[in-house]
Amino acid sequence: MTDQVTGIVGAGIIGLAIGREITRRRPGTRVVVMEKEDRVAVHQTAHNSGVVHAGIYYTPGSLKAELCTRGRGMIRDYCAEKGLPYDECGKLVVAVTGEDVTRLDDLERRAGVNAVPGMRRIGPAEIREIEPHGTGLAALYSPHTAITDYGLIARAFADEIVAAGGEVRTSFPVTGVTKLAGGGLEVASGERTERVDELIVCAGIHADTVSGLVGDEPGPRIVPFRGEYMTIVPAKAHMVRGLIYPVPDPRYPFLGVHFTKRVSGDVEVGPNAVLALAREGYRRSDVSLRDLRGIAGWPGMWRMAARHWRTGAREMYGSFSKRAYMKAARRYVPEIGAGDVVRAGAGVRAQALDRDGSLVDDFRVNRLGPVTTVRNAPSPAATSSMAIAEHVLDVIEGVKKS
Repeated sequence: MTDQVTGIVGAGIIGLAIGREITRRRPGTRVVVMEKEDRVAVHQTAHNSGVVHAGIYYTPGSLKAELCTRGRGMIRDYCAEKGLPYDECGKLVVAVTGEDVTRLDDLERRAGVNAVPGMRRIGPAEIREIEPHGTGLAALYSPHTAITDYGLIARAFADEIVAAGGEVRTSFPVTGVTKLAGGGLEVASGERTERVDELIVCAGIHADTVSGLVGDEPGPRIVPFRGEYMTIVPAKAHMVRGLIYPVPDPRYPFLGVHFTKRVSGDVEVGPNAVLALAREGYRRSDVSLRDLRGIAGWPGMWRMAARHWRTGAREMYGSFSKRAYMKAARRYVPEIGAGDVVRAGAGVRAQALDRDGSLVDDFRVNRLGPVTTVRNAPSPAATSSMAIAEHVLDVIEGVKKS
């Protein structure tokens, strides 16, 4: 009798966390992770800000709120166990206008329901104590918000899968999935194939297209948004000690630029959110006509554009002008301007968009017989990755939580 084989498409942090969870929960199952790149954690995992979120923003009762709360502790303990970097540098969510202060009230209530550890509201004097070069009318201070390196965590997950007898198969882009008459599935990558008993799709920026290969519904469609970062020059990097974020404006789909300390010691400003012209459009020059046709052919894209075109135009202007990019950021740290930053890297956010033009906010997992698809896993997915893995296995196994 052969061992059960579980295939996972995608070797980002979510796919690898699920693979690790399977080896722990189902000893004897052979896990095969299939990744189109030549190494793991190439895309969203390697390009995010490294923040371990505390759960301030998320709608109480949502999967985001639940899994971020559990996942944060799991990531902290995992980093301690493996000797990986984990720095509780703390985070300020800063109000700089009267309207911000009003929204901060609601955010404080939400964070209270989500049991954000140690969070408290502070005024201008304490803002200066925590961030001497920062400014604002009021803020929420989350002392246990942390930073880490998710690429290192993902590679540690991969090592555990291999140590348990599994395989992480790189340079294996999935091109087809066929259900076999005798049970199971055949996953193809060109002429190469892999037979599995069940399949879990964690394809990130390609989640909709790979899910389509297994017969999942067309929506939500993934629309790529490039998030560009600036790095503060070394002479002024000391002016930011931790994380400084704006109060989210519910009228807009993205958070806005903010200050982020990295475990390397660098301090970044960003990201913005610019519609990318390719699913892997990390540079302005990256253009894919196939990807553009897919974006343009989705009705939700045009409905979203009609609602948020002004925001899109502003983000595009900031992409080309450092002065415009830093204008909003200077409201929080006035001494850091356009001349104090240099252009750094960029990431691509896999934004799931429903047919009606609404941006899918919560995590979304679909089940289709022997196939499970992770259709939406935006921030705080990296923070929540180990808890998402538990949740996906619960969905597969039909575990109901009280």
